[in-house]
Amino acid sequence: MKSGLVALIGRSNVGKSTLLNNLIGSKVAITSPKAQTTRHSIQGVLNDARGQMVFVDTPGILQKRDRLTKRLLHIAKSTLDNVDVIVYVVDPTRSIGSEEKFVLNLARSSPTKKILCINKIDDPRPDFIESYRALAEEIGTVVEVSALRGTNLKLLINILFELLPEGEPLYPEGQLTNLTNEELIAELIREKLFLRLHDEVPYGLHVVVDDVKERENGDLYIHALILTNDERHKRYIIGSGGRGIKEIGQSARKDLESIMQKHVYLELEVEFDEHWVERLAA
Repeated sequence: MKSGLVALIGRSNVGKSTLLNNLIGSKVAITSPKAQTTRHSIQGVLNDARGQMVFVDTPGILQKRDRLTKRLLHIAKSTLDNVDVIVYVVDPTRSIGSEEKFVLNLARSSPTKKILCINKIDDPRPDFIESYRALAEEIGTVVEVSALRGTNLKLLINILFELLPEGEPLYPEGQLTNLTNEELIAELIREKLFLRLHDEVPYGLHVVVDDVKERENGDLYIHALILTNDERHKRYIIGSGGRGIKEIGQSARKDLESIMQKHVYLELEVEFDEHWVERLAA
């Protein structure tokens, strides 16, 4: 039996979280067009007859200088030291600039086995794909996929199993992620915030789930706090007459009921907390 850890690395918005979800066949990582959607080292578990493969989705790499970005970069770097294979994910619709070269250097400096994964081949204008194909000379194996449509994902899995060492499963059968229920719920709520709000607001948002309980009738009650580090954004999140927070709650509840397979009552509150970034980055 094969068993091991596979890190997904790349700059922001190359499709790592979509790739993770579709590789394991379940939603464990949130997706959005916003930068730095992923803030944790999220693991997704794939089991088949050959063994167990644990994918580690790392935060997208940006070259900003704020404390949160530095913390996310530290998470991404430290992940590479403890995995069996690195899948370096790139987006052929974007040119190779300084940010991509920074990620490439991270991959290049690691002695771990690597696969170059060229994503978004379903895009009608992968204008820079030849530039990325040229990286094969130093990365090695190349697989071109569409994480969104599932193209060549089985091929990627087959190659990864060939590279993994023999070993016992890292997670019990049936467990799909390292996230607790509270963490998964918070991530799903944050996804809905990202999708509804403008760029600058989600970057200053954090979600904390402080109460999850099953009621006597089998319904699930969830209470969550949406934290913003800018007082002005609190009114914007809530919206006129509470319309904004209501729509966010409805969208999140729909996903949660699909995952939990039960009726969910979701209560959201918005609070101003100017220090949440410092606590997360500590």
